[in-house]
Amino acid sequence: MGRLMQQTPVHDGHNPDLLRLIPTNSKKIIEIGCSSGALAREFKKQSPTVHWVGMDIDPNYVELAKRYCDQTLAGNIELRDEQFYREYADRDCWIFGDTLEHLKDPWAVLGHIRKVIPAHGVVTACIPNAQHWSLIVRLAVGDFRYEDAGLLDKTHLRWFTRQTMIELFESQGFKIAEGGPRIFDEPNREKFLPLIAEIAKSCGANPEVSVNDALPLQYVVRAIPI
Repeated sequence: MGRLMQQTPVHDGHNPDLLRLIPTNSKKIIEIGCSSGALAREFKKQSPTVHWVGMDIDPNYVELAKRYCDQTLAGNIELRDEQFYREYADRDCWIFGDTLEHLKDPWAVLGHIRKVIPAHGVVTACIPNAQHWSLIVRLAVGDFRYEDAGLLDKTHLRWFTRQTMIELFESQGFKIAEGGPRIFDEPNREKFLPLIAEIAKSCGANPEVSVNDALPLQYVVRAIPI
């Protein structure tokens, strides 16, 4: 078996926008890609009785997450069988914080969850934006090089735009009920946005929509079963 690829560097920070999308009345949560357990730490400050399962592919990260999670699992969710999903069918919230893009088949994983999730359950996720202006610029000059973290994280296997994120969830029986973009201060982008608008015009697309979709670094979403 090959050596495990180094994962995205661990950190103790949490995503406040993703945290806000987790229903505060959640009783049983499972987080796929829990890293250090920072999100569990923050959620438990407002909902201390929640039972939180943290899963990560890196066993070293799992050891860190034990500080905050009630239960931890080491392993790749894509290698788990139907019994795994049945075992966690009582989870009213599944969390994927910058995780779905690391999976070979995120469609299949969401499909498995859809079969077992309670009617009132939710899936919350943070997903990088492949339509970010910096990637458009880098592609235009051939500068598409993998990095240790960020949009070009070398462990990313799938790429999504706002449109295809919506399609990802809808194709597996979910609809996005709430969410939004994560936009940060990036002063260099202003000189490139008019060019992106021109590209959109040339393609017959709405330039305003294309520019708006090029601003977010990530999107956070809360999806519900339909």
